[in-house]
This record gives sequence, C-alpha cells and structure tokens, in this order.
Amino acid sequence: MCIVLFTTAHPGYALILIDNRDEYILRPTSRPSWWTHPTAGHKVLSARDLQRAEKGTWLGITETGILAVLTNYREVDSASLPIHGVKSRGVIVNAWLGGLADDGIKAGVRRLVEDGGVKGVGGFSMVSGKLRRKQDGIAIVSNRAGHADDVPLVGHRRGETWGLSNTVFDDPAEWPKVTAGKSLLNDVVSEAVSKKSSQEELIEGLFSVLDTGTLPPRRPEMGFEEYVSQLKHTIFVPAIGDEPHRQAMREAMAKGRMDWASMNGDGKTVEELVVERRPDSNGSPETPAFFETGMYGTQRQTVMLVDWDGNVTFIERALWDVNGHEIPKGEGDVVFRFKIQGWDE
Repeated sequence: MCIVLFTTAHPGYALILIDNRDEYILRPTSRPSWWTHPTAGHKVLSARDLQRAEKGTWLGITETGILAVLTNYREVDSASLPIHGVKSRGVIVNAWLGGLADDGIKAGVRRLVEDGGVKGVGGFSMVSGKLRRKQDGIAIVSNRAGHADDVPLVGHRRGETWGLSNTVFDDPAEWPKVTAGKSLLNDVVSEAVSKKSSQEELIEGLFSVLDTGTLPPRRPEMGFEEYVSQLKHTIFVPAIGDEPHRQAMREAMAKGRMDWASMNGDGKTVEELVVERRPDSNGSPETPAFFETGMYGTQRQTVMLVDWDGNVTFIERALWDVNGHEIPKGEGDVVFRFKIQGWDE
C-alpha cells in the first residue's frame, strides 16, 4: 500500500516529493545507485527490484530530470484489465526513464499509451514528469488509459499538493492516508516557510510525514488479507503478518545482520549480494514475480527536493536490512545530490 505525495507549495523548491514503498520486507531490493539504461544510455538514479529479471524500479530519476514513481492497484479481473499482467510494472517505469519524455511530457505520454505500452500490465498508476524550471506538468499514467487525452496532467500551478496510493488517481473516494498525507505535507511546508527552516530541518519534517502511523488495531477474527484492506488508513505501515510470515522473518534474521555501509558501493555487487540471500533464489531469471515471504510493511522511504536551480537532493531511507533486521532510523540513509542537465531548456 505505497503512497507518493508531491507539492509545489514551497517557494524555495520547484518540487518536493516523498514516497513510502510498502512491500514484503524480505523482497530483494538494491540500494539506490546510478545505472545506465540499457537501450537509451541515460543515467538513472534508483533502487531496483531484484525479484524479477527485469530489475525494474518503483521510483527513479534520470540525470536529465525525467521522473517516474509507480503505485500498484488491484483491478477487478478481466481480459482487458488483468489483476496480474504478463509484463512487470517496473518495466513501465524503466520505459519512461529510457527517454519517452525526451521530447516533452505530452509526447512521452502519447508514445507510452497509444503504442500499447501500458497493456498487459497489472493495475498501476505512474507519476511521470520531465523536470524543468518552466514545468510542463506531471502526468498520471495508468493501465486504464486508452488514449493520451485520458491521462490527467497536474503540477502546472504553484501552491498545490497531490497524493496517490494504491487506487486510481481520479477515484472520487480518496483514501484516508492520501487525504491525511496531503494535509500533513502542507503543514510541514507551511511551517518550514514561516520558520525559514534549513533544508535539513525541512527533510526531517518530510520524513515525519512518512512516519505517520494510524493503522487500526487488528481484531482477533481478522485474517491477514482482510487486515491488509485497513492499510488505506495509515501512511506508515508497521510490520504485519501471520505466523508463517513471522517464521520466515525468524529464519532470515538467523542469517545475521547485513552491514548496509558495505553495500553502498558498486551496484552490481549490491545486486549479487541481495540475490544470494533471496529466500527462494537459485539465481535463475525465471524467479516468479509474486513474493509473499516475511512480514509486510514500509520497506523504503524516499524524500526528493528540487530547487529552482535544478539541484536535486535525493534521500532513500532503508528501514530493514536484507535479512529482515530493523535498521535504526537514519543508519540506512543514502543521499545523492546532482544538478539536472537541461534544467533551463
């Protein structure tokens, strides 16, 4: 039950974006690093999902400011809108980061949607942008879009805040976590502006939004799947699960703690280390996409700031190590800073 929130309300920043990735905690995932897109050659900054051979991502940005953030949702199963598609959702993000928006947002959306790129994929929405001083807007692409005109475009105006979780963007029944998240994000930004907070203080406030937990207690008669439906009420998801999930965590934790600091170097080394520790892995690219091992909860948090000179501050916070040990707050942080190429174009 991931959530992404973004705003243009801070006068000192062109865009502020925050994201919680909620996932099975043991799902093999790399730390963020720069990697080269295999077809376009673009330099991409992201963590990567190592469960599938495609090594897709849920959140990434290129050195030229092309941005993509993915959230999934469950469709009512039909031939045209399958629950589980044959394509990895992460491939859609990779396609966008590969340069679909090089000629602008609208052209990129048209190429993605009208060329059939969103078909054969399970339910998803994707925050899709090309960040520039003069913003063309941010598109919210989904697997339901049959035509480029079906895709909402936001982000044209200052002082606005948007949110998206595991449902369609234009769902009239906005989830409570999204409503709360937008309000809390606005509060943090307003306070930062009024107090003239430093960037470090602002970042601390943004992480506090992502840490907001309001999950209703689980009733004794509630099964796990039923309880998962309650995650729409909380921005932060604590580790939840039944006895099989807890047992899987105990078995993984028995392998010992992983020192994240030793895994912040070469991206390939990181991937190899993570795959080696994958509970069901034999190194085969045919490893199934469905992963339900261990407890479920907020696995990664991301804060991204883009100032008016095109300087990006990208922070990912890992909350759990590879073997399911909780990481003390801040010790799993990785920070990247870079300037967007072509910012003033």
